[in-house]
Amino acid sequence: MKTGRFLFFVPWMAAAVLFASVSAQQSASTDDDPFIWLEEAESDSALDWVKAQDELTLAAFENDSNFINFQDTILQILNDKNRIPYGTLVGDEVYNFWQDETHIKGIIRKTSLESYVTDNPQWETVLDIDKLSADEGQDYVYGGSVNLAPGRTRGLIGLSLGGKDALIYREFDYRTKSFVQDGFYLPEAKSGVDWYDSNTVLVGTDFGPGSMTTSGYPRILKLWKRGTPLAEAETILEGEVTDTWVSGNVTIRPEGQVCMLTRHTDFWNSYDWIYDTGGEKIPLPYPEDSYCCFFKGRVLVTLNSDWLGIPEGSLVAVKISDLQAEDLKSKLEVIFTPDEKRVLTGTKTTEDYVIATILDNVRPRALYYWPEESDGTVVWKHGTFRLGDMGEISVKSSSEFSNRLMVSYDDFLTPTKLLLFDEPAAEPREIKSLPESFPTGNLKVEQHFAISKDGTSIPYFLVSRKDIKLDGSNPTLLYAYGGFRETELPYYSRTLGKIWFSKGGVYALANIRGGGEFGPKWHKAGLLENRQKVFDDFYAVAEDLINRGVTSPEHLGIEGGSNGGLLVGVAMVQRPELFKAVVCQVPLLDMIRYPGIGAGASWMAEYGNPDIPEQRAFIAKYSPYQNLKEGVKYPEVLLQTSTADDRVHPAHARKMAARMEQMGYRPYYYEELTGGHAAGVDNKQRARVIALEYAFLWRMLKQESGLDPAGDLHN
Repeated sequence: MKTGRFLFFVPWMAAAVLFASVSAQQSASTDDDPFIWLEEAESDSALDWVKAQDELTLAAFENDSNFINFQDTILQILNDKNRIPYGTLVGDEVYNFWQDETHIKGIIRKTSLESYVTDNPQWETVLDIDKLSADEGQDYVYGGSVNLAPGRTRGLIGLSLGGKDALIYREFDYRTKSFVQDGFYLPEAKSGVDWYDSNTVLVGTDFGPGSMTTSGYPRILKLWKRGTPLAEAETILEGEVTDTWVSGNVTIRPEGQVCMLTRHTDFWNSYDWIYDTGGEKIPLPYPEDSYCCFFKGRVLVTLNSDWLGIPEGSLVAVKISDLQAEDLKSKLEVIFTPDEKRVLTGTKTTEDYVIATILDNVRPRALYYWPEESDGTVVWKHGTFRLGDMGEISVKSSSEFSNRLMVSYDDFLTPTKLLLFDEPAAEPREIKSLPESFPTGNLKVEQHFAISKDGTSIPYFLVSRKDIKLDGSNPTLLYAYGGFRETELPYYSRTLGKIWFSKGGVYALANIRGGGEFGPKWHKAGLLENRQKVFDDFYAVAEDLINRGVTSPEHLGIEGGSNGGLLVGVAMVQRPELFKAVVCQVPLLDMIRYPGIGAGASWMAEYGNPDIPEQRAFIAKYSPYQNLKEGVKYPEVLLQTSTADDRVHPAHARKMAARMEQMGYRPYYYEELTGGHAAGVDNKQRARVIALEYAFLWRMLKQESGLDPAGDLHN
């Protein structure tokens, strides 16, 4: 399963409001919904229903030899000491967060770079979350840290209760390895923080009534000075209640500090300002759907719309000193422009270089750029990282104060390698790698193309045995996401390898519209009223797999999480004849009420607003919960979610299961009480959820189980 890869984009803050069952905004009448009570996340009646469902599902699999063996295998993988300890470069030190069978909740630890590159780094524990939880009697889950730069002397440590997005922030001293007495502290909320200087932080949080947006994120941003009450912090930015959120972040580089304030009017559009030392807000003039960062006195802008004759998908730079120039177009420095197949997917910066990751027909490339000025003209030159071409290239750590960076590469059959570059042009050192965890000699990876309903070519990757028989009998798992500009690329998974590939399973990864595989246009092609194209792309890949004899509907399973959970939920309802099994993880399913459930209102720029009649009309056509019908032979489905998911509320999966049962269907349902919007908060929990999903798939697609299928309560 793609644990950790299918999450919705989380804003700069770690999350949204305190976990609430339903916001004040309601997007549909509750009169005709008999399962509205399941939207109360932690009510006694809802939790009693959840526990009964969990018991039924676990009882169906607890004696299944696949489930038992898978759980042990996955837990060994998750706890394996040989997995790569990805770290953050801080000067000549590397920081890492680590979980295993001893450190269930995890530790923050550090080592020197010199030690890190060895086979046996000497780690020093900085903060033990297990010990902290025990000492304070709390179920803490590490939620990341916001650290003072340059160096790492102080941090604002985020702590979640049970895995929720809502965090408690506490100031931590890395030198003394202790929390700062009377330091900065924010109670549990979906807050956003950053350091303005060592004694001042930018903070957006729940300041009381009226301070949060309808999406459940901070509406007000303040400058909070050390030693003063939060209530006295200076307000520096306010958004509208209908905005998604406001945020502030500070970039510190050798040439100086830049503070940017942002009012996110919806998920994809924002107004940005540079906040100068005098308190003036200087507006940034690029299109509202752009992204930006700062480099050598410049704003680097990733365009998602055309700007001053430069096409969407380009990367451009403009000096901060030229932002107010009347002839702004002449001041722009074009770094990268896309074409039909070659698109930008991300940027990072070091002291002297801009690192750009791109895709060329969904094949990865990585380039490094630097500006050279001659006679007043700036030319951006570039070089290329030489890595693999059918997988994923990821910049794991870089620093604004050096040119050192760590880059990883992996693909379906190549174990992940972590490379250290002293500078981008230097020869890399391979400093870490995963061991080969499953045999690959009889496996092959191919890229194919399916034709969608409107004639669009849809690429997908296929992993199978070299000697595959194209007789339609192969158990096949099809995965896609199809939203939020997310790109899906081949990756090395020891779990997939051991539990799927090694047992003869075929795996397909589809690059459907709604994602970012072909730039902004690919995403926009699946927005709002065009959402059905995303689903049609998915069906086209499924049909191509069937038509080429790779599999058949009796042996084809689909999986998706979050937005991908919506995808497979729609697929199950719209095209039930195509599939045998559906794994639907932390899904959106009630698309008529979604803006009023959890953090749903923040995604209306992606899906639309069901309170607007013309938008409700196209949403209603595909919303899985409303389109269930009696008397249809639906695929077997496993709905999986978490009580503590305060991003995509568990009500979506709960109500879908309840309505299916009411209609006479018998879905499998499993809900973890903790874990948030991921598979779990610790490795044991993650292993249980993932093993359940794979055991379900093998039972449905090949009837390979330790249980007699006739004894299954669902058959």
